[in-house]
Amino acid sequence: MKQVYRSKAAYVMAWVWLVFVALNVVDLIVRYSGKSSLVALAVLAALTALVYAVALRPATVLTEEGLVGRNPFRTTFLPWASIEDVSVSHSINVRYGDDQVLRLWTPMSSARERAKAQQRGTPAKQRGRFATEPVLPKAEQAAAEAFAGKTHADWVGDQIRERAESAKRRSEEAGPARVTWSYDSIAVLAIALVLVIAAIVA
Repeated sequence: MKQVYRSKAAYVMAWVWLVFVALNVVDLIVRYSGKSSLVALAVLAALTALVYAVALRPATVLTEEGLVGRNPFRTTFLPWASIEDVSVSHSINVRYGDDQVLRLWTPMSSARERAKAQQRGTPAKQRGRFATEPVLPKAEQAAAEAFAGKTHADWVGDQIRERAESAKRRSEEAGPARVTWSYDSIAVLAIALVLVIAAIVA
């Protein structure tokens, strides 16, 4: 089963930006006024290329065959059995091969999110002599215990670690990593660069 993890906030904000850009492009085309409109289009194109590369494209994908890390300009595929270790700090770091490290762009954990996670992991203090805490259903209690002290990045890191360990128990072959350029990001940047050059030359 394929699972895709990304920053929801960045993803939503990127789509809001794209709608904003689309409305502005229509307006600039309708009210075209020469060089000033071309410069505005070039600026919008450059910012949109940046938003696409750092907000829309990055994703961590868990497939049956292995881990796919989509970073702004590269896509890395790691067979599960080739993963040696997973650590989580600000980002998820996956060690493979000869001490090579894949740093996943998403999900990341901020200092604020980690502080909130640590706060969730500490038991709440009772107020007063007869104060009682509400009793959660077993399923909710199990979920709360599983997530206690963990950020979303920690949880995804655990999923990667479990799949890698499971593949090793099944004695799966640790195939080579595959790293490819993200031609979509490169194409978007190339279009933005063409518009910037056109705005400068015009």
